[in-house]
Amino acid sequence: MICSTLRRVGHVHIYLVRKASGVSKGHHQQTVGSRPAASEFAARGASGNVLELLGKSYPQDNYSNLSRKVLSRVGRNLHNQQHHPLWLIKERVKEHFYQQYVGRFGTPLFSVYDDLSPVVTTWQNFDSLLIPADHPSRKKGDNYYVNGTHMLRAHTSAHQWDLLRAGLDAFLVVGDVYRRDQIDSQHYPVFHQLEGVRLFSKHELFTGIKDGESLQLFEQSSRSAYKQETHTMEATKLLEFDLKQTLTRLVTHLFGDGLDIRWVDCYFPFTHPSFEMEINFHGEWLEVLGCGVMEQQLVNSAGAQDQIGWAFGLGLERLAMILYDIPDIRLFWSEDERFLKQFRVSDINQKVKFQPLSKYPAVINDISFWLPSENYTENDFYDLVRTIGGDLVEKVELIDKFEHPKLTVLNLCWMVG
Repeated sequence: MICSTLRRVGHVHIYLVRKASGVSKGHHQQTVGSRPAASEFAARGASGNVLELLGKSYPQDNYSNLSRKVLSRVGRNLHNQQHHPLWLIKERVKEHFYQQYVGRFGTPLFSVYDDLSPVVTTWQNFDSLLIPADHPSRKKGDNYYVNGTHMLRAHTSAHQWDLLRAGLDAFLVVGDVYRRDQIDSQHYPVFHQLEGVRLFSKHELFTGIKDGESLQLFEQSSRSAYKQETHTMEATKLLEFDLKQTLTRLVTHLFGDGLDIRWVDCYFPFTHPSFEMEINFHGEWLEVLGCGVMEQQLVNSAGAQDQIGWAFGLGLERLAMILYDIPDIRLFWSEDERFLKQFRVSDINQKVKFQPLSKYPAVINDISFWLPSENYTENDFYDLVRTIGGDLVEKVELIDKFEHPKLTVLNLCWMVG
């Protein structure tokens, strides 16, 4: 019996909706149900194949899982396209740090790196950040792997160790990051992050503090919820205060005065203690960034044993969607002039409110297909939908499932809109 060997059945309802999001009119005209070109399907990394990416060659293996859809986004660098909304956010953050934090010779304290390659090693993306080998964030189902040793970075933190090793003690990193994820208006396999890091020596941290000369950065004690085992409580609290003050000034610059802010304790493998900042915006609490005191083991391994520091990371799309009232994350990839021209402003701090474009009726199709019996994850299906349907597919949601008790056949019902 066919059904006894094919153990999973996927029944999918497709709703391709072109609504007020106005995604790239004229750039996704593929007819629903037509067969895409072979180049549009996933590059599935058969052993012996070589992938050319950003001028370099990478052998592919059984870890390779880059889809053509995602590959088409590599190198676009929306954050560096002048007058793009992500560029506006980046420039506003840069301007703030350049003006607020000045070095001894009148030059900006923070250096900015916004053109680092998104292809990194798995060591850079995970091991350098103390992420354990069995940590779920390493899963193939959640990341885009070039091969077993290289991947598209899942966060800009992948560059922290290298920049610290180069001797930098205050920097911002901006770039595109890649994660396999669900399909809806808030998620996309490519988004953009801005990372900030600052290290302090004993002199820098305790300058201006009464009896600061007698205070120390390090001690040998036990780890608690409030500090690391190698940090003194005084150093940790001063660092935490500086971090929160820095980020409070940043979001006040972006959103204006009178902003309600709260801090929520959280966990990251590379900081402790760690926090998330939430802001009350239009009556709703929104998480806008994560941050914390850098793990000293990471700092030490990069050659800065006599310093301690903080780090933070924020999503540019998240901030832009809030600040500019952009309802759908896929709009950032639009090449529609009606979208792009709304952000051509003479002053990067000028207020902009996104104006919806036009509405189109829904295009509805029902399809059914077999799913593989092993090594299948929902993110495989999401990548397939993105590859075939493009950004016209606005949402994918599992609305029903049924497993036949005798045939061990799983029927999944998805709504794709």
